[in-house]
Amino acid sequence: MASFFFPFSKMANIEMAQEARLHCRQNQLTNTAGVAPGYLQANLLVLPSKYAADFHDLCLRNPVPCPLLGMTAVPGDPNSIQPAECIRSEDFDIRTDFPKYRVYSAGKCIESRRDLLDVWAKDHVGFLIGCSFSFEDALTAAGLPPRHQRTGTIVAMYRSNIPLLPAGIFTGGYCIVSMRPYRPEHIERVRGITRAYLSTHGEPVAWGWDGAKQLGILDVTKPDFGEPQTFEEGEVPVFWVSSNIYNHIM
Repeated sequence: MASFFFPFSKMANIEMAQEARLHCRQNQLTNTAGVAPGYLQANLLVLPSKYAADFHDLCLRNPVPCPLLGMTAVPGDPNSIQPAECIRSEDFDIRTDFPKYRVYSAGKCIESRRDLLDVWAKDHVGFLIGCSFSFEDALTAAGLPPRHQRTGTIVAMYRSNIPLLPAGIFTGGYCIVSMRPYRPEHIERVRGITRAYLSTHGEPVAWGWDGAKQLGILDVTKPDFGEPQTFEEGEVPVFWVSSNIYNHIM
């Protein structure tokens, strides 16, 4: 789940990011969409250290769906991230500072929990992957707020037919895409705004009903993850590559 916050500009308010992390730590946040404007948000993936090199290579080979912002500096240490400038506060813990965690075993989600304190191991390595929630405050400031923020729902996500370049044990994966409805005349503005956020997926990869079909999405009303989004008259789906690939490759 997205939660870690990185400064997108030098003017970003460090207290705002730290407050958001503390709210997550205290179980006061369940969805971070729209939280801490001006900061980049990240999703977390934790793996045993024996798989870390392969996943690091996967990120480097697939920088759009897997934009790597940082990783734990030492296996087993949840309080140090490299590069160090990612998080300016010394008070952080990746085991507690996300709103929710999912635990996987043999490729299946076996548990959803609010912290990792009693399952964290000394050989665990954490990866922080850029999240598309990061550009949503810029869209809102431009008068183009994402629908899921307005309705209080979770962004819709779908399995696509875009393959991931393999790395080590991580093979046969495909990109997950997130979707936000917009009117066709607004799409160029949406592309221009989100293009600057290369470290959190950048601009859309497809849009329109034909774009959905090209991605292999047959029914936009039935997302594979998240929640269905309502369409207003004249709107079409706009798709971004998502870092929610973990549901597909674990």
